[in-house]
Order: sequence, then structure tokens, then C-alpha cells
Amino acid sequence: MLTAVSVVGDSMLPVLRPGDWLLVRRGAVIRPGDVVVARRPHGLIVKRAFRLTEDGWWLESDNQRAVGRQDSWNFGAVPATEIVGRVVLRYWPRPFRRFPRAPG
Repeated sequence: MLTAVSVVGDSMLPVLRPGDWLLVRRGAVIRPGDVVVARRPHGLIVKRAFRLTEDGWWLESDNQRAVGRQDSWNFGAVPATEIVGRVVLRYWPRPFRRFPRAPG
């Protein structure tokens, strides 16, 4: 099942920009290096899966200098049950970009 998500903020620059729209494969198997969407108390976030720990996925921003950035450096690992899915495509407003599976 696919769902659409909009990017907010600069934390994933230069790969993703505010206003980009993404297609997310819900429930997809996640590998380190994948761009994912996760649930947090303040809403959905788009981050890069860095590593799987015993507490869940360590998620990081590509742009660690972004103002207001929030990732696992702030809130720790995200339980696997809170990972919505893997980003597979950016479709708007810039040209399409596929996000292939991370190696592994």
C-alpha cells in the first residue's frame, strides 16, 4: 500500500526540500540507508534509517545543521512499530526521483 507525505523543513537537504511530495510504501522492510517516514508524538517525520538497535531504528537527518532539526540524536531510537514505511518516490514539484532499496 502506498501513501503520500509532504516534506516540511530543511533537515533532509539536499536530497529532499520543503514542499516535496513523496510516495511511501507502508510496512516495507527497512534497511540502513533507506529514507523512511516515522510517527513521533509531534507528527510524522522523514529521516534516513541509520541502524537498527535493540530499541528500534536510529533515524538521522541528512542535514544535521538544519534549524529545528529533530532526529534520534534528540529522542533516541524509534520503535520499529512507529516506522510508517520506506520512501520510494519523490513526485512533486520537482522531477520524479526514485529511492531504490539500500544495499544489503
